[in-house]
Amino acid sequence: MKFLRLEDVDVAQKTVLLRTDLNVPMQGGRITDDTRIVRLLPTLNYLLKKKSRIVLLSHFDRPGGKFVPSMSLAPLVDALSKALGGKEVQFGVDCIGPAARTAVDKLKAEEILLLENLRFHPEEEKGDARFAKELASLGDVFINDAFSCSHRAHASITGLTQYLPVAAGRLMQEELEVLDSVMTNAKKPLGAIVGGSKISTKLDLLENLTKTMDVLIIGGAMANTFLLAQGMDVGKSICEPGMKATAKRILKSAEEQNCKIVLPTDLVVVEKFAEHSSCRVVSVDAIPATHTAVDVGPYSLQLYREALEGCKTVVWNGPVGAFETSPFDASTVTLARIVGKLTGEKKLRSIAGGGDTVAALAHSGMSDSFTYLSTAGGAFLEWMEGKTLPGVAALMVKGDPKAKRHG
Repeated sequence: MKFLRLEDVDVAQKTVLLRTDLNVPMQGGRITDDTRIVRLLPTLNYLLKKKSRIVLLSHFDRPGGKFVPSMSLAPLVDALSKALGGKEVQFGVDCIGPAARTAVDKLKAEEILLLENLRFHPEEEKGDARFAKELASLGDVFINDAFSCSHRAHASITGLTQYLPVAAGRLMQEELEVLDSVMTNAKKPLGAIVGGSKISTKLDLLENLTKTMDVLIIGGAMANTFLLAQGMDVGKSICEPGMKATAKRILKSAEEQNCKIVLPTDLVVVEKFAEHSSCRVVSVDAIPATHTAVDVGPYSLQLYREALEGCKTVVWNGPVGAFETSPFDASTVTLARIVGKLTGEKKLRSIAGGGDTVAALAHSGMSDSFTYLSTAGGAFLEWMEGKTLPGVAALMVKGDPKAKRHG
């Protein structure tokens, strides 16, 4: 692929605006997986060697365009410093305005400054040109190392490219090269595992996956809406009744496209969701009205295994249960071991993406057993579908025919 890399821009002794994705999984104020931080190190180390002044830009969660204390990036400072071997990381209490300007102006060569959550300003998600221009005024060069955000035309993703020299960071470069290679040389049958709790956003993506995948395994809270669409009572389980029509459309589309959808046939349910709470396995058509589904059951796992054994390439996004809470991590861990084993036996290539997915695989101890782990979630899936990603398009060299498909 022909896209601009770090070597294509002059960053030596320049103030570099580095768009990262520090939207890391957290629980009780503690980072549960630092993969996205660690994988920024190649870019950070390159810029430090070039004596750049590094200004980190990122979002965290969805504050809705206003200041939310619990969504501040301040807790990330120590984690970044630790990943850099103890190097000091400064913090700016805003990403624009006098506070940001003062913090950037004080920055010296080889120093790193993390600015506050971009999404505290509504203009970020609106792709506002004035907001992008004010961000751009803080630096000399823009480096995008947030592939996971590149499916969004936000001010810090596409807007900055209108005002500054731009290039892909090392992580962005790796993501683009590996995923392009996977799609170019993907062996069939193709399979996808989709789980997690982001129902509304993923149901539309699932409809597209039915057109490209031979097998589509669905788990997690995602599956509950499909069960509801089939007339089943899901009790107190997380689901979206308003998306039943979409779920039905996906099932019909899959049948027309000859894509086999594998839904759970049994579930682990609880009356009260808490660690080590009493649970039981029930059929999907026998969920008590007072209970919540928190994991897929053993028979479902067997169906998943049989479907995977017929695939040559598998894409995974989203855990199939509430893996953060024991023992409801059992199915996600077992599924990870199944995929990892098949990968190790060279029976398939496995690609997983998404913060929660990466965290779940780390929890299972199977991260190193997969062919590739992407830091992206939505962008990862949209890329695999061949959709245009605005953030990638801004990095492409003009005239590259692949820009139309993957950027």
